[in-house]
Amino acid sequence: MTTENTETFGVTEDLDDGTIETTKKSERTSLLESGEDFEMLDEEDIDDDPPPLEDAGGGKKESESHTEEERVPTQPLEEWLDILGNGMLKKKVLEAGQGRDSRPEKGQNVIISLQTSLADGSLLEEPHSVSFTLGDGDVIQALDLAVMLMEMGEKAVITVDAKYAYGSRGSVDPAVPPEAELLLHAELREASDGPDLELLAPADKAALASLKRERGNAHFQRADYAFAVNSYSIALAITESSSKVDITEEEEKELLDVKVKCLNNMAASQLKLDHYDAALKSCVAALAHQPDNIKALFRMGKVLALKGEYAEAISILRKALKLEPSNKTIHAELSKLVKKNSDQRGAEQAMYKKMLGNPGSAGNVSQKRHATASWGLSWKWLFGATAVAIGGVALSVVIAARN
Repeated sequence: MTTENTETFGVTEDLDDGTIETTKKSERTSLLESGEDFEMLDEEDIDDDPPPLEDAGGGKKESESHTEEERVPTQPLEEWLDILGNGMLKKKVLEAGQGRDSRPEKGQNVIISLQTSLADGSLLEEPHSVSFTLGDGDVIQALDLAVMLMEMGEKAVITVDAKYAYGSRGSVDPAVPPEAELLLHAELREASDGPDLELLAPADKAALASLKRERGNAHFQRADYAFAVNSYSIALAITESSSKVDITEEEEKELLDVKVKCLNNMAASQLKLDHYDAALKSCVAALAHQPDNIKALFRMGKVLALKGEYAEAISILRKALKLEPSNKTIHAELSKLVKKNSDQRGAEQAMYKKMLGNPGSAGNVSQKRHATASWGLSWKWLFGATAVAIGGVALSVVIAARN
């Protein structure tokens, strides 16, 4: 998606764009990001047909005696299309387009003219051209859903609740306050099929995947983690697509590098969503390509720790620390896990002692009893041996006397 403006996104989480704690500046891709309270909607959720016209409840029927000159022409009712059926996203046609058959389809690249205002009419952005892939999450949900119902050449006004626009965080550019409703004026100008990935040059394929990844980073920075996962998934699909053109070893390495970055960033998003198994799978996939990737090892260690597998997590983090001994983040995480693992082992030992009824005390009693029993047994053997010796001497004396 492209626009005339640019925006700087400060990615404070450890996304795969530098060191583990780094700041990412990416080109602004045009639009509004959605808030943290969002819904992912499928095409099936969109009603292509407008609701039936309601009775305007206008004036009474005019009598047949009225002349044509006496009759006032009825103004057409301005009808709003409630796209989602909840009143939070509505569209009204200002100028009809070329018919329903000219509507764009999901996956097509579209170009629209867009003007953004607050609900009270305060202008935020002058009309400008915006291009994006329909349904890829390159823009706010409001545009993805509304443009899909526009005809080529159609001009429409769209009212948007904050839930499908900037959400609770608002925006810096344009300056949109939190929880602000928007009024969008849009015109659909072009729609064309996306590029054939099999015929796309490797360099262009890497650039397209990177663009989708950067969009995922923007979603991540706004804490829209589900949207971030969606963008990273699209980027991964691009890097993994088959190719019918020749590719050099260097180009293949570049695509692989983009793929590993997407997997790392997807794991970070999945961690935020508490999808630990999915995050672990992403880390394993990244390490399958780059076994010594620091970020993949670090996130894998975090996932294992969150799953309570401290010993495995410590082993992974020690490997990462060995590869990058000066990394303070890994040092801190490893120290924390070693302490947790020690505490867990101590708690387990205490639990076992409790289950066995203080086996240490029982062992001491047993030892005392064994010592006492052994001492009594020794005296018995000594007394018996003495009696036998005396008996032997007496017998010898008797035999000697007889002789």
